[in-house]
Amino acid sequence: MSTAERLYYNAQETLAFEAEVTDIRLESRKDGVNRWQVALDRTAFYPESGGQPWDLGTLEAVARSGARLEVPVLAVVEEDGEVWHVVEKPLMAGTAVTGRVEAARRLDHMQQHTGQHLLSAIFLAELGAATVSFHLGMESSTIDLAVKEVPAADLVRVEEMVNRLIGEDRRVSASVVLPELAEEMLARGQLRKLPERAGEIRVVEIEGVEWNACGGTHVASTGRIGGMVLRRTEKVKQGIRVEFCCGLRAVRMAREDFATTAELGRLLSTGPAELVGKVGGLLDEARAGEKARFALLEELAGHEARAVVRNGRVVETTARDVNYAKLLAWRIAAMGRVAVVKASEGDRATFVMASSSGVDCGAVMKGALSVLGARGGGSPTMAQGAVPAVDAERLVELLRLGLEDERGG
Repeated sequence: MSTAERLYYNAQETLAFEAEVTDIRLESRKDGVNRWQVALDRTAFYPESGGQPWDLGTLEAVARSGARLEVPVLAVVEEDGEVWHVVEKPLMAGTAVTGRVEAARRLDHMQQHTGQHLLSAIFLAELGAATVSFHLGMESSTIDLAVKEVPAADLVRVEEMVNRLIGEDRRVSASVVLPELAEEMLARGQLRKLPERAGEIRVVEIEGVEWNACGGTHVASTGRIGGMVLRRTEKVKQGIRVEFCCGLRAVRMAREDFATTAELGRLLSTGPAELVGKVGGLLDEARAGEKARFALLEELAGHEARAVVRNGRVVETTARDVNYAKLLAWRIAAMGRVAVVKASEGDRATFVMASSSGVDCGAVMKGALSVLGARGGGSPTMAQGAVPAVDAERLVELLRLGLEDERGG
C-alpha cells in the first residue's frame, strides 16, 4: 500500500504542489508508443475512480543541463493503492517535480460530482429513487435510478429543489471516519451504504442534506456548483437514466439548446412556444401523406399486376424499389400466380417471391441463393433475397429450376 500523500482528499483547491518521483515503470501499449507511469511521494492529481475521470496537467522537472522540462500528464490511474501518472517522457526516481493540475477540468469535475451527490440525495429523499450508478462524461453526466419511471412533473420538482439548494450555498466538507463510526452512521441511516474496502472511510457531507462515502473531488459549497439542468431521461436495464449537467456545462448546453430551438423556429416560421404544436401538425400531415401514398401504390400495384399476368404459372417482372416489389408480388400472388419480382438498387439486385398456390417460396429462394453463396429466405408465401447485380440472371435461372422441382415433386 502506497504511503503517498493524496492532496486531493483534504486540499481539493490545491492545484500546484512540489513532489519527488518515487517509482517509474513502462506502460504496456498495443500501439507500440512508449509511455511511462511515474509515482510521486505526494500528488494533487486525482486518478480515475468512482465514475469520475482523472485530472490532467503537467509535471515540471529540472534536467541535468539546468533546463526546465515540462511533461504533460496524459492520464492518472490507481493500481494496488498506488497513484500512477502517465507521461510521454521518463522521470527517474528521485527527481524533484512541480505538479500543476489543469484548473478548468478540475473545477468542472468537482461541479458535476457534487451536483450528482445533491441530485441523488433529492431523488432518494423525495421519490425514494436510489442511485445505482454514476457516469461523468465529457459533455454531460448521468445517474441510473432504481425505479421504473420518473414522471415529468417530478423531474421539474427535483430540478427546482436542487437549484434552490445550490442557491443557498450549503457547506460541503469531507472527513475521514473510523470503520466503527461509519457503521454507526449506517445504522442511523446517515450513510446509505459503505464501500467494500476495509479501513478508514472518507465521508463527504452536504450541510443539512446528506452524508456519502466518497473519495472524489468536490466544491467547497453548493453555490460553486453553479446551477443544474436535467436534460432528459431514458429507460435502461437498471431502471431510469437521468442526464444532467452543472455549472458552465449547463450554461453551454442551455445556449446550444436555445440556438437549436431558435433555428427550428426560423425554419418553420414559428416561435418557441408554438414549436411543438407546429412539428406535431407537420408529423400528422406526413403520416396522412404516407398513408395516401401507400394506398396509391397498392392501387398501382393492382393495375400493374393485372397488366403483367398472362397465361402461365410464374410471372417474372421488375419494380422500382423493394417495398413496391413486395406490393406487386402480393397482388400477383393473389391472382393465383407465383410472382418473381426484381428490384435493382445500385450494384445489388433484390428479388421478392410470393405465392398463394402451395409453392414454398422460402425453400425455393433459400436453395437458389445458397448456390450463389448468398443468404435469404422467408415464409412459404413470401421470400426475399439479394445478390450482386452481375448474378441477377443466374439467380433467376436457379429460381426457375427450383420452381420446376417443386412442381415436379
